[in-house]
Amino acid sequence: MGFNHNDHYHPLLLDLLPPGPGVALDVGCGAGRFARRLAATGMHVEAIDRSGPMIDLARAAGSPGPGTISYRQADVATQKLPVEAYDFISCLASLHHVPFDTVTKLRDALVPGGVLAVLGLGRPSTPGDYARALVASPVNALARMVVYAGERLNGGIDPLPSAPIVETYPPMSRIRHDAARLLPGSKLRNLLFFRYLLVYRKEEDDHPM
Repeated sequence: MGFNHNDHYHPLLLDLLPPGPGVALDVGCGAGRFARRLAATGMHVEAIDRSGPMIDLARAAGSPGPGTISYRQADVATQKLPVEAYDFISCLASLHHVPFDTVTKLRDALVPGGVLAVLGLGRPSTPGDYARALVASPVNALARMVVYAGERLNGGIDPLPSAPIVETYPPMSRIRHDAARLLPGSKLRNLLFFRYLLVYRKEEDDHPM
């Protein structure tokens, strides 16, 4: 794997956690690395992924505590989620696997004051998007070379199953439009390494109808 774009942004996502340990839902958890980071803060984490092999791999890694993690194989697009149950919901490179309007289900699953954080992928659609991708390419290549060299010096890493990859991404223009429509008050910004960050904080008086 080498340099992992999602892992690089874990600290940015952890800075978005609301006060208190609370309960988190990690959507598309893969091998469970971010779920373990959440548990390490004391959160009780429900981690779901529709890939059975990835869930098995995540379970085998255990949990660092002090929080707990429960893993289950599930597709968030069809899974019924409890209303107002989670203080924090994370989607790391997983939202493009399902219809974007799945965010309404995630929005309703947040407790008042809860946070939805999406680390997503989208196709460039503006000059600014293309300029950022152009800058990111050489920086990304350098980061990969540095990580690869470090792994070789330390004996390399054992190959592990990788999460299923979908190479079809919606354009950023549509993501911006749909985010403003479905998650009013949300904030979206482009990140350097081919990702965007979408953050929605549920208002205290924002209850589902």
